Amino acid sequence: MYTDLFSSMDGARSLITWLPPLLLMYAILPRMWNVTIISAIMFKFSSLWYSTTTRPLNFLPSMALGLFTFLLINNITGLSPYTYTFTSNLFTVSSMSILFWFALLLSGYVMSPKKALAHLAPSGAPLILLPFLIVVETISILIRPLTLTVRLVANISAGHIVLGLLANVSTSGLHSLGMPFYILLYVAYTLFEFFVSIIQAYIFTLLITLYGSEHP
Repeated sequence: MYTDLFSSMDGARSLITWLPPLLLMYAILPRMWNVTIISAIMFKFSSLWYSTTTRPLNFLPSMALGLFTFLLINNITGLSPYTYTFTSNLFTVSSMSILFWFALLLSGYVMSPKKALAHLAPSGAPLILLPFLIVVETISILIRPLTLTVRLVANISAGHIVLGLLANVSTSGLHSLGMPFYILLYVAYTLFEFFVSIIQAYIFTLLITLYGSEHP
């Protein structure tokens, strides 16, 4: 039973709510390395990374695959009843976003501070506009964790809220003539959320990879 529409965003500090996704990930992960779609995604991240001029973070494609697998399993697990998904927790996703963002940013400034600072000034820009462009670029870099967090949490939480509303409507109409329509609508929206879970995991990981490609 839902305590409120936003119960999917509470802290869920109970071990019972956190244990099923971890067990499912432990059971599925070893088998997923041999799946064709995972190999294709790994190739996508690798080709995107190695198409850039930077090479200091050779582990990034493997890390991106692990991150994608973690997000995908948790997104899909969250669609099951009586399970809690990490990716609808604002604090968990924001901590993860800040961790990856800050690690890439700090690594760039430590390894090559001049090149990292040069990214703030677009090449070929008029000299009179450089101060303004530097401020804009700095702000865009600083808000990256916020955009990563809001994009993932908002999409996953909104889907869970709508699923909860549809479930309540479906159960209230079990004895009505519209029951088949309610059930069909719920199944269709669940399939839609399944694809949204895949897309959101891919977008989050792809953005982290793109941020890493800017590493000097």
